[in-house]
Amino acid sequence: MIVGSGYVGLVSGACFAELGHDVVCVDRDQDKIAALRAGHVPIFEPGLDQLIAHNHAAGRMRFETAIELAGSGVEAVFIAVGTPPKASDGSADLSAVYAVSAEVAASAREDVVLVTKSTVPVGTGDEIDAIIRRVDPRATISVASNPEFLREGQAIDDFLNPDRIVVGVEDTLSQATLARLYAPLTNKGAPLLAMRRRAAELVKYASNCFLATKISFINEMADLCESVDVDVLDISAGMGLDRRIGAAFLQPGPGYGGSCFPKDCNALISTAKSREISLSVVESAIDSNRNRQHLLAGKILKTLGSDLHGKTVAVLGLTFKAETDDIRETPSIPIIRALRAAGAKVTAYDPQGIPSVAKLLPDVTYARSALDCCADADCVVVATEWREFRELDARLVAKTVRGRVIHDLRNILDRDAFAEAGFTVYGVGRPARRDGRAASRQRSEMTLEPAA
Repeated sequence: MIVGSGYVGLVSGACFAELGHDVVCVDRDQDKIAALRAGHVPIFEPGLDQLIAHNHAAGRMRFETAIELAGSGVEAVFIAVGTPPKASDGSADLSAVYAVSAEVAASAREDVVLVTKSTVPVGTGDEIDAIIRRVDPRATISVASNPEFLREGQAIDDFLNPDRIVVGVEDTLSQATLARLYAPLTNKGAPLLAMRRRAAELVKYASNCFLATKISFINEMADLCESVDVDVLDISAGMGLDRRIGAAFLQPGPGYGGSCFPKDCNALISTAKSREISLSVVESAIDSNRNRQHLLAGKILKTLGSDLHGKTVAVLGLTFKAETDDIRETPSIPIIRALRAAGAKVTAYDPQGIPSVAKLLPDVTYARSALDCCADADCVVVATEWREFRELDARLVAKTVRGRVIHDLRNILDRDAFAEAGFTVYGVGRPARRDGRAASRQRSEMTLEPAA
């Protein structure tokens, strides 16, 4: 049973069903459950709708609105509800997690393993244990932790081909049950790492905060590269080939966003402060990321001149990353707000994010395609790394825009092609490209001597 039919719950439920298990997805939202039963998936994740439809039709996946364990044969209940940050201090709001725990304790009549897949602070499992004892001291419920490491846009592959499976257990029943559930993956070589429950709760936060720090670091290196006429992509390549560092998350851009990194960094800081521990590295990463969009917005405004009234900026990309409809903490929104505050008109396009952003930014014009978005624009800003933006035809864009300035905040465009079409291309951590033909000739004339 998966309690919580949001992003993590639906992906986990569909993938467990794909592994051959019988899965019940539970959510109190009756409209959501009705939609899922009718074949409508409420979130966008590549391949998820087909996976759910396949396993629902096969009878391995069903959807309910209540937790009913008595006589159900359910062996494991996964908690996959939200743990949003509290406005007061950024700590994780665990009220939904604890409410589910109490419901499970009241409903269980036989051995069951209660597993937190939601991201929860260290020690949450201990409190769940206490809740169970208060609700029903006779309940035979084992509490375990099984953090998720799913990347939006690649979640199904991450689940079915994981780098590692982490389980936090305190008894043999939990360990044996989770090992059996994940056996189809571990039999193919996926590593399963069993540890104490508190360690498993903490490893998720540690992983996400480290990756957030890595992003903030390369973004600051990109700023330095611009000031010393160095291409940050050379720096990323040189660092990434070091096996101690790795190439992942060394792509500079407008900063991290989404539902995980900002929330988890703040939650870990809150946990540390409650124990009078300083996490200055993570705090610095948060500060760096918080300033990122303001810095890039300032660079965009500088290229447009002092008077922006009457000028139009086309923003390509609204979601925090490609292959998702998630706009939480997306860098695009503060950048657009800065442009609007300076007097610029903004036209925006995104394959998935327009309905959600339009509710927050009603004063923006929304286009139906990337080319329509660029029509009569004085400046184009690429804010999200969607494939269709990578494949933009520079000559077609040149025919529709009014100005010839592009800010590629993801470093994904063919800079030579756009420069040859008359554009000035500003990247992140890269020298501005104004004459692609000259740059191409220069590279073709370079020769590299083999190392001795």
